[in-house]
Amino acid sequence: MICNEKMYGLGAKRSVIRELFEYGKMRKAAVGEDKVYDFSLGNPSVPPPPAVKEALIKMLTEESEIALHGYTSAQGDKGTRDTIAAHYAEEYGFRLDPDMMYMTCGAAASLTITLNAIVKDPSDEVVTFAPFFPEYRVFTEKAGAKLVVCPPAAGLEIDVKAFESLLNEHTRAVIINSPNNPSGVLYPEEQVKAVAAALERAEAKFGTTIYLISDEPYRALVFDGKKATCFPSYYKDTVVCYSYSKSLSLPGERIGYIAVSPLATEAQELYLAVCGAGRALGYVCAPALFQRLVKACDGLTSDVNIYRENRDILYSALTEMGFTCAYPSGAFYLFVKAPSGDANEFSEEAKKMDILVVPSDSFGCEGYVRIAYCVSTDLIRRSLPAFKALAAKYFL
Repeated sequence: MICNEKMYGLGAKRSVIRELFEYGKMRKAAVGEDKVYDFSLGNPSVPPPPAVKEALIKMLTEESEIALHGYTSAQGDKGTRDTIAAHYAEEYGFRLDPDMMYMTCGAAASLTITLNAIVKDPSDEVVTFAPFFPEYRVFTEKAGAKLVVCPPAAGLEIDVKAFESLLNEHTRAVIINSPNNPSGVLYPEEQVKAVAAALERAEAKFGTTIYLISDEPYRALVFDGKKATCFPSYYKDTVVCYSYSKSLSLPGERIGYIAVSPLATEAQELYLAVCGAGRALGYVCAPALFQRLVKACDGLTSDVNIYRENRDILYSALTEMGFTCAYPSGAFYLFVKAPSGDANEFSEEAKKMDILVVPSDSFGCEGYVRIAYCVSTDLIRRSLPAFKALAAKYFL
């Protein structure tokens, strides 16, 4: 083969999520869109806040086209970074340094850049908590490290003892995602504190620095009066990776940022490595128009009450039918235990009812399916008879 075999393999085989999404499109064309209950893709169904459209119109009609579409600094517009840091301080009481922030093409770019900045040696390991977003493995291995998976505790929360047992002299970073994709679980404060304490003990024991990479695309999507965790407040060696795809319902615009905690070990060196990784990967000057939009709209959020209503309807209905589900306090996912214990079998049975749910094996947690309830509330209500018929196959 004349091309890179590993890259060929990634391109030739789409993710399970994307394969199911493509199947859904074909099925809708065959039987009608209203007859297919597609819960495969985490694509926001709630429109952006009105201020997003207003800001875009204002910029496009009132500002110089040359200036509006011109390059920003490689690391991003200074005014945008200043605004993000100020809002973060207001929300969480922790002051990020705008001069240690790097604007990116969404969370995927943020994670990729950060991992490439941190990983130094083929023996390096990156730990993450199951269930996890499958691309963590792709990003980690491309950076040259090995992904080590910590199995979950009951309720799909963190098993802190299991986590600490995985830390060693090769651990370079830990990726944490709360609210979690695919479970929707928001990790409790006591577990976050315990993770931070375990990392501090490991750093002291092995004489190394272990960076905590907080992947936060769902940070603004939290229900039940709860609040997302400010990880830099608990652990100094933290890097925040953020995306506006979910908070502002802008997944296709690919805009986000990296923020290195100013308290981190060798913070300036790490930030320069982030800048260098961005340069080497070609991720310089994230989309300028949407950097400027972020400056105008950072701190706003799409209407999360719609997602909460969807969650309440679906969680209540499925648990009443006999399904076991992790309770989601954030994001827009429901993680449902496959009654047979076989996620792929359950997903295939659901397909017979034209219910499209993602089997969990690629999430590092077998025996579940993910339901992305970022769909219309009407679709959820219409899907309930199909779910009831599916439940009858297992619980009669």
